[in-house]
Amino acid sequence: MGCASSIHISDRVVYQSGKESEDSHSPQQTNTTQQGNPASALPLKPPSCKTTLTEVQFGPMKLFKDPLQVLLVFAKEDSQSNGFCWACEKANFRCSMARTPESALECFLEKHHDLVIIDHRHSRHFDAEALCRSIRAVNSSENTVIVAVVKRPDREEASVMPLINAGFNRRYVENANMMACYNELLQLEHGEVRAQFKLRAGNAIFTALEQSQEAIEITSEDQVIQYVNPAYESIMGYQRGELIGKEIIEVPKSEKNKPDLLETINSCIRKGKEWQGIYYAKKKNGDSIQQNVKITPVIGQGGKIRHYVSINWPLHDNNKSDKSTERVQAESQTDIQSSKHKDRRKGSLDVRSTTSRGSDGSSQRRHSSMARIHSMTIEAPITKVINIINAAQESSPMPVAEALDRVLEILRTTELYSPQFGINDEDPHTNDLVGGLMTDGLRRLSGNEYILASKQPHHMLSHLTTPLTLNDIPPRIAQTMENEESWDFDIVNLEAATMKRPLTYLGMKIFSRFGVCEYLNCPEATLRSWLQVIEANYHSSNSYHNSSHAADVLHATAYFLSKERVKQSLDPIDEVAALIAATVHDVDHPGRTNSFLCNAGSELAILYNDTAVLESHHAALAFQITTRDDKCNIFKNIERNEYRTLRQAIIDMVLATEMTKHFEHVNKFVNSINKPLAALEENGGSSDEDSAKSILTSPENRILVKRMLIKCADISNPCRPQELCIEWAGRISEEYFAQTDEEKRQGLPVVMPVFDRNTCSIPKSQISFIDYFITDMFDAWDAFADLPNLMQHLDNNFKYWKGLDERKLHSLRPPPE
Repeated sequence: MGCASSIHISDRVVYQSGKESEDSHSPQQTNTTQQGNPASALPLKPPSCKTTLTEVQFGPMKLFKDPLQVLLVFAKEDSQSNGFCWACEKANFRCSMARTPESALECFLEKHHDLVIIDHRHSRHFDAEALCRSIRAVNSSENTVIVAVVKRPDREEASVMPLINAGFNRRYVENANMMACYNELLQLEHGEVRAQFKLRAGNAIFTALEQSQEAIEITSEDQVIQYVNPAYESIMGYQRGELIGKEIIEVPKSEKNKPDLLETINSCIRKGKEWQGIYYAKKKNGDSIQQNVKITPVIGQGGKIRHYVSINWPLHDNNKSDKSTERVQAESQTDIQSSKHKDRRKGSLDVRSTTSRGSDGSSQRRHSSMARIHSMTIEAPITKVINIINAAQESSPMPVAEALDRVLEILRTTELYSPQFGINDEDPHTNDLVGGLMTDGLRRLSGNEYILASKQPHHMLSHLTTPLTLNDIPPRIAQTMENEESWDFDIVNLEAATMKRPLTYLGMKIFSRFGVCEYLNCPEATLRSWLQVIEANYHSSNSYHNSSHAADVLHATAYFLSKERVKQSLDPIDEVAALIAATVHDVDHPGRTNSFLCNAGSELAILYNDTAVLESHHAALAFQITTRDDKCNIFKNIERNEYRTLRQAIIDMVLATEMTKHFEHVNKFVNSINKPLAALEENGGSSDEDSAKSILTSPENRILVKRMLIKCADISNPCRPQELCIEWAGRISEEYFAQTDEEKRQGLPVVMPVFDRNTCSIPKSQISFIDYFITDMFDAWDAFADLPNLMQHLDNNFKYWKGLDERKLHSLRPPPE
């Protein structure tokens, strides 16, 4: 960067040296006096070319600020002016000195200083307030900070109103101490001056708004119109002056909107949520215009909504039916139902968020990419979607075409359903937990190999005791299972009563209640044998992934299957598949994560190519030990095609418990089931019952319901009663601690370093798990299945963990009183 020439209007000039001199204690060391006309003074030494740009963040903008330009206006040199001169040099500010109002104004017009300090102590030399008014009369002074140096007042109640009326931002009570001057300049730079610098950047934002082709309207929190851009005036036919200052309700509305649409919009945006949908607006000439509208609340001081920004662009395709329009309006409201319990969420995370990019070169990219797609002989569904979007772009207005460009950018990624998590150095618990669960791990070169226990023969029926019948269950165990249909059922009590064999007993009761033996046409003895051999292949040495966890998931699955909407969606074969999948979903789990097995080069990781290693093993082993012995083969009496259908459903549900596709399953459920059902409920009427039924029972959606059901059952611990939630939290933490210990012993990469038993905060890990995995999923599942008791438990448990974390506690429970 070159060094600009400098003109100083002064008989005494302070030059910026570019760095602070460590042995400089007096401004006299750098000041030189020039005799002659103060209005035409020339610099006696050149200013330094060294400049240091300061980064200033303003919302999403990053600004770069030159060193501060300071104008000192003092009629005579004294200790106060010398103090400010020294302070400017110490702070590396560029400083000019003026002795008269005329030279001060001329200098300001030349350099447009960020900060002007005017001596207000000696009115006989010049009128400081008149000079301030003269500077304020210059357009470029709008963002300049002007300070008055005043005498120490004789009485404390001296008014500052004359200074404010003249245009001063601040007063400085005379104090020639150099450090006092230096501190004042630093406070000004980081306070008023930086605030004005950001306001100057606001001009660029308003320029963008003024040039935008989309109609933009900004209102206050009371919905009083504060701004409309030229595009709004052009589209709606109003002049700006006709709208600004009016409330939204004063502007005429179109009668084509649904009667409750305004109420729906207001309900959404007043909760701080963005609303987007189709809306009919009424132009000044009385015509109705169909618009795509996005209304975004702007959160300001105190965390309250301070403004609403509305962006509107007309829809030129007016041939769509009103029915279609109303459906789009209804679909745009789907976030309203899922807004419950969102106070638990971190603002930083939104699994539905997308990245928008500029449209430069977008047309060229679109045509080149589409040429390649058209050359394909076999089209996948996603390429058909891209073709349709491309065709729609050809006849779309520019705003819509640019928006579709951004859609194409997103569709071309391979990770359509996985949110992008930023690295947060301050929250290692979240980083480790999410990273450990959302990846299969990276195979590292290591001399250590982890040999899974699956090399040993699996437990077979001959090793087991003779199974009991349902009627032979001991009374104490039967009593423990009396309330197994309740969500608050205590699986830990059953674990103790059955000597860590809860899966067999609970399975017998639940399978009997759902008539599984009748459906499979198998004797009860076969089912009992099967439950026993499956339970025998769970590792009782695992603190978490043992048969008690399987029994807990089976209980949750049965509870969800009893919900009315779930029963409307699933057939008997789906219910049987769900119960079997829940029973076997973690069989032979080694108590280590997929990432561990991949890093260790285990035989299972090699067998399944580092992909869904454990889930593939659970499903495969379950069928191996079921079909190898007729005594426990619960499938031997069903027809081949039915067995194939049942088998595929079980495998699909077990694989759905793998966490790397968590967000894909949740997003598909929301978009394919929740949103269409919400749209139908918005429309109302009995004619939509058939539509709802078709949504609930389509083969594709039945698969999504089953996946969501077992996923929620598998990680429902945060939605259990508090004592059970705490118990499971302790068990999963212990399992992660043991894995970290073993990784360190074997020299393997530590997948989740934060899970060190000596330093880990269990409350933080639970808060992170709820924030990133539980909240969105259970909000969606609650909207579908209606589970208010679960959501209440979730709220209570989150507050419990939050309370422990706020007290800086790392343990499961607070210390005894």
